Order: sequence, then C-alpha cells, then structure tokens
Amino acid sequence: MPTRITEIIEAAAAVAKGMSVTFKELMSPTVTENYPDEPPKFEERYRGVHVLQRDENGLEKCVACFLCAAACPSNCIYIEAAENTATARISGGERYAHAYNIDYTRCIFCGYCVEACPTDAITHGHDFEIASFNTSTLIYRKDRLLTPVPPGAKPPVIAAEAAASH
Repeated sequence: MPTRITEIIEAAAAVAKGMSVTFKELMSPTVTENYPDEPPKFEERYRGVHVLQRDENGLEKCVACFLCAAACPSNCIYIEAAENTATARISGGERYAHAYNIDYTRCIFCGYCVEACPTDAITHGHDFEIASFNTSTLIYRKDRLLTPVPPGAKPPVIAAEAAASH
C-alpha cells in the first residue's frame, strides 16, 4: 500500500511543478515585435541575403577563386572570372569576379560559402524579404550583391570608363 500512496504523491508533485512553470509564464510580460511598423531585431549570426564586400579602398574583395561555388552544396553560385589590368583594377588580386550570381531559388543559407572564402568577400547580411512570385527575380547578380563604395574611397576604374577617358 505505501507504494501506491508514494506514486500518488509523486504524480501530484509533478503536476504541481508543471503548473508552477505554467503560472510563472502566465504572469510574465508578453514580448511582441511589431514587424511591419518597426524593423525586426536580428541576432548577430543571422544568415540573411549574401553581401559581396569591398575593402577600405573601394576595391572588391572577391578574387574569383571559386572556393565559395565549390563549397556550395546546392550549386547556386555562378562565377565568371576576368583578369585585372593596369587600367582596370577591380579587386586587389590578379582576377576579379566579372559575373557573380546567386540563385536564391536554390540557396539553403547554409553559410558554407562564407566559411570557404579566404578573403572574407562574401558574408551574410540581414536582408530577409526576398519573397517573389517571379523566380527570375530571385537570381541576384553582382550589382545587387555588392556593397556601395565606402565614403572617401576612390571607386574602381572599369575598362569601358578607362577607354572613354583616353
């Protein structure tokens, strides 16, 4: 008989413990984010839409090494490399990414491309509103991914501009 009474007491204690957690949460204030009216608050490690970074001189950090495309498990990154010249210096390396596309219909935001990049050229931003009814708008090209030239930096000279100035 004492075992049944012990079981009843243990069950009542478990119910009381569960109800104490419920009542504690019931009395705590509700945390609500007013998303459309206020910007959302992201954690530092949030993986949003990718961003191609520039260095402090305004040159692109991407040297078209293709490591990000090789590390991507969903094969959503497409890169075309081109050579830097004396008149058209786009990046700090020998090459630069002439074309850099990310297909967000395939991207799984795993972060492998960010980890594989030796120059920290690609990072995750905090943009998250990429929903679209047209899948062709989900292919982000280099001009959409690249950060603007930092203030005070001289923008890189592009070959067409260099030819027009001579």
